[in-house]
Amino acid sequence: MSDALKHECGIALVRLLKPLEYYKEKYGTAFYGVNKMYLMMEKQHNRGQDGAGFASIKLDVNPGERYISRVRSNASQPIQDIFAQINERINLEFKNHPEYKDDVAAQKKNIPYIGELLLGHVRYGTFGINSVENVHPFLRQNNWMHRNLIIAGNFNMTNTNELFDNLIKLGMHPKEKADTVTVMEKIGHFLDDAVRKLYKKAKAKGLNKQEASPYIAEHLNVAKILRKSAADWDGGYAMAGLLGHGDSFVLRDPAGIRPAYFYQDDEVIVVASERPAIQTVFNVPFEEVKELDPGHALIIKKDGSMKLSEILSPLERRSCSFERIYFSRGSDAEIYQERKMLGKLIMPKILEAIDYDTENSVFSFIPNTAETSFYGMLEAAQDELNKQKNEAILNEKEKLTPERLKQIQAHKIRTEKIAIKDVKLRTFITDDSSRDDLVAHVYDVTYGVVKPEDNLVIIDDSIVRGTTLKKSILKMLDRLHPKQIVVVSSAPQIRYPDCYGIDMARLEHLVAFQAALELHKDRGTYSIVEEIYHKCKEQVEMEDVNVINHVKKLYAPFTDEEISDKIAEIISEENIESKVKLIFQSVDDLHKACPKNLGDWYFTGNYPTAGGNRVVNRAYINFYEGNPDRAY
Repeated sequence: MSDALKHECGIALVRLLKPLEYYKEKYGTAFYGVNKMYLMMEKQHNRGQDGAGFASIKLDVNPGERYISRVRSNASQPIQDIFAQINERINLEFKNHPEYKDDVAAQKKNIPYIGELLLGHVRYGTFGINSVENVHPFLRQNNWMHRNLIIAGNFNMTNTNELFDNLIKLGMHPKEKADTVTVMEKIGHFLDDAVRKLYKKAKAKGLNKQEASPYIAEHLNVAKILRKSAADWDGGYAMAGLLGHGDSFVLRDPAGIRPAYFYQDDEVIVVASERPAIQTVFNVPFEEVKELDPGHALIIKKDGSMKLSEILSPLERRSCSFERIYFSRGSDAEIYQERKMLGKLIMPKILEAIDYDTENSVFSFIPNTAETSFYGMLEAAQDELNKQKNEAILNEKEKLTPERLKQIQAHKIRTEKIAIKDVKLRTFITDDSSRDDLVAHVYDVTYGVVKPEDNLVIIDDSIVRGTTLKKSILKMLDRLHPKQIVVVSSAPQIRYPDCYGIDMARLEHLVAFQAALELHKDRGTYSIVEEIYHKCKEQVEMEDVNVINHVKKLYAPFTDEEISDKIAEIISEENIESKVKLIFQSVDDLHKACPKNLGDWYFTGNYPTAGGNRVVNRAYINFYEGNPDRAY
């Protein structure tokens, strides 16, 4: 994606099922879990650049011994930073106590971070400032072991205000109105309630307070706590939690918006936001890594037993397709094929745009995340070229000379590495608009491979704001002086804000929205802008279930091609000499490419939860009133 865009987060949970001595003997270190967690987080680094956090719990420790450790960082390389801190502490302990090196029991007792239950998180913030206080995991502390709660998640809630108000009604005083805090406090409330009830039962059985603790640990119903806690959540989430005594869980939203995968063997249970992270780190095949079903929780009890429980009734599966197009690692077997298919399916539109002139066309991609779609596009281009060769041979078979046959066979699809991002320059530039001249040089181009009669076809994975295209990419490509620049998006037009974890909160920032406004101006129908505003305002006090997305009316009069052409006008500045053509994937072809991940609300406005319609209407109200606030 040429535009900078942030995604919510990635999670990793590791539960060791054997005593630490087992890993010391088999793998040479009792820090096996810590090492695996480092790899799991690094393999999901693509999901988080703003911060990283790690927490661990030691099982079966004596009173007075520390059993919870946590470290968080918002440094420029946060994963490396937190594990550098962990390693520094471990090495210091070994330096001061050499006897610990071969004594696993002493390591567990005296060295932090080592433990049987570990939770990692990488953060790409969509809400709040980039403070270390915003970095997961979050910790809710209590002197009762069972009431300690550690939470980390990949999520956004659409109804944070409602959740906050519900906590107040419960008599609580939350420290801030952030969805992470409200979610954690809601779970904590019902956790406290469950512990109190179990303590009363333990007393009725004649158990004293000390004897009650193992009774509570054994009988605590995590699924019941989650059902009560999540009953009024509206959003997309993969929520991971650890309880102080050793229970843990990962809960996925009922529409399956946010991803979660798990693997289990006799040594470990592991959960992550991405399947390849598990496959690579634990060297397991694709088919052994399972997807957590929507609305379900994977619950691991202190004794290591695992159970999958339905927490919320699953809705129609609407897993986020943007995960597949851009955010997830392309090394996933399914995602790789889906991205290739996106490139293949859009090729017919490209051929129309270049008038089937493959001989005078150069194909490339930008940025690197679009490379896999480029391969799919190339395969389709090769199929077209083979067809053209066959037709040429058949049409000329009566007068075909060896020289002409050689000429036909020599025709190849021309592919080049056209654009190269200058990473150091991109890092130096801020979002300040005064730096437009610097932004124009974020990409370098390869000279000498494009002729004046050529079409230059560049595939991007998606186009959100169009800013980098306008300020940088098109200017750089135009220096090659092609006849036509064809920019291809493997994703459809992004018309609506996301409210489930991707940082697309403001409608007016979306170039497709800007294009629709300009088209209404051109046609003298701009009055619809105010009409939609009043319809959105009428629904402000309605219950979520009755709210509909009125913003769809803005796009209804126009074809996809009309909007694409208007976007091309918007991003093409007057000094661009080449003709610019924009091609977007169709929603139908997106669904063909990603048949199991049909979440498309940013393209279609069909939100999977009731709160989504409220968010898009609120975003429109904010746009109309000139309010820069987020809509969620």
